[in-house]
Amino acid sequence: MRIILIGPPGAGKGTQAVRLAAHLSIQHISTGDLFREHIDERTELGRNARTHMRAGLLVPDEVTTGVVKERLARPDTERGFLLDGFPRNLAQAQALAGILVDSKLRLDVVLGLDISEDQVVRRIAGRRLCRQDREHIFHVDYSPPDVAGVCDLCGGELYQRGDDRETTVRKRLEVYRTETAPVVDHYRSQGLLTTIAAHGSVQEVLHRALDAIGQGQADAAGTSN
Repeated sequence: MRIILIGPPGAGKGTQAVRLAAHLSIQHISTGDLFREHIDERTELGRNARTHMRAGLLVPDEVTTGVVKERLARPDTERGFLLDGFPRNLAQAQALAGILVDSKLRLDVVLGLDISEDQVVRRIAGRRLCRQDREHIFHVDYSPPDVAGVCDLCGGELYQRGDDRETTVRKRLEVYRTETAPVVDHYRSQGLLTTIAAHGSVQEVLHRALDAIGQGQADAAGTSN
């Protein structure tokens, strides 16, 4: 199965993408993760990406598309993939269409996550990451650490990413409205779009997602751990 997961920042795309991909035994491909890897390695691409991400802007299309094209060419995507964070605009959607045509592949579904902007700001601005392990994530309101600023799991320092600050979040939402929202309409016109509400618990949203792609709520039980 080949899926695009789309929605504004803070809609829970990353969380749901990991769970959906694991449930379907397909590859989770996140452009955000790919760029952060390059940032950590201090590559030229990473420096370019960091400048744009910190300003709440999109990484240039040619860079993003090239990274995705290379990733989709790897053998582990033959069973399927879930794209998280791509395409972000119509130019990228058109580039993806060309990549899929060249590979004789087609999309099965575009899953849209719907959430209010106020919820987005609260979700993102309250997020805190562990410096020692980015997979250790807390939230000042929803899942606060036992000791403020300290990771419960490893004792590492918790910090707020630059692109999680409220001013940057609001810039990212402006970018989403102008750049990415038209992609939703693009896939809707092709009959590929299915939209679900992104509010509620992680498991509730996962159930909705699985229903939307025809997997059924009962099948989600094994992914709750």
